Amino acid sequence: MDKRLRRWLTSFILLALVIGLTACGQGNAEKAGKETGKPTIKIGYLPITHAAPLYIEDELGKGKFQHFQLELVKFGSWPDLMDALNTGKIDGASVLVQLAMKAKEQGIDLKAVALGHRDGNVIVTANDIHSVNDLKGKNFAIPHKFSTHNILLYQMLKQEGLQYTDVNVIELPPAEMPAALAEGRIAGYVVAEPFGAKSVVIEKGKAFLQSEELWKDSVDCALVVRGELIRDNRAAAEEFITEYAKAGEKAESKDEQVKSILSAYMNVEEKVLDLSLQWIAYDHLRLDEEAYEKLRQYLIEMGLSEKPPTFAEFVDNSFMDKAK
Repeated sequence: MDKRLRRWLTSFILLALVIGLTACGQGNAEKAGKETGKPTIKIGYLPITHAAPLYIEDELGKGKFQHFQLELVKFGSWPDLMDALNTGKIDGASVLVQLAMKAKEQGIDLKAVALGHRDGNVIVTANDIHSVNDLKGKNFAIPHKFSTHNILLYQMLKQEGLQYTDVNVIELPPAEMPAALAEGRIAGYVVAEPFGAKSVVIEKGKAFLQSEELWKDSVDCALVVRGELIRDNRAAAEEFITEYAKAGEKAESKDEQVKSILSAYMNVEEKVLDLSLQWIAYDHLRLDEEAYEKLRQYLIEMGLSEKPPTFAEFVDNSFMDKAK
């Protein structure tokens, strides 16, 4: 047998093995799906403390859900997460509610079914910032213009008689903000946890204002699902959101089990997580109409949205009401 024929036979055998193994894997996956008979609900998230109820539901519910299987899908940025949500690659997400509202305004069929948390958005500044006026002319970071964090900055400046343009507002990925503050590239920031707590713990910044000091009951991250999940498999949606509500109550205990679960989903130091949890509440995650309407008015006032969806168009509290 010449060398060319030997090489051809070897390649053919290897190709056959690969095809066989692939087919076997596909068969096993299909078999597993048929055995459970449960749809998989894919939920997107960013690794932040504000998504704690999702982590707890996923961890404590493994193998226990009757009508669905839960798959959490981690993303590195809000644009990537929203692209997956808007195109149906995932069924829902824990996301900045303003981004989901904008998608709804643009015709994407989304429903907000619960809050991700309450409070816990802290304005962090450099240690030499003693008043809001000290921020004038300086760089201040937010994660996205469509965020409660941006609105909180707007409120803080407005209350002190300053214009939004009096500070240089820049968008930064949350994970970069503590380093940017420590290096003096920004004078402050407001963002989801645990990134605010990190600067405070390492003493490179201070908690300048809590979100509830500027806007009580502010609406921030929400659990949002695609409309077809509710229409096509209501039993699965109802169980998923009911268990999510229970996970929120568990998160509010902030016990060692909760901290252990959160640490498995997030790369966070113990002291940073402890401080972050002191600032956040996870109980009572039902969306409030009055708070939502205030959010709508801020989006219009700031010129971020011409016609944000109304409460009736965007919010479905029926599942959280049943979960009580």
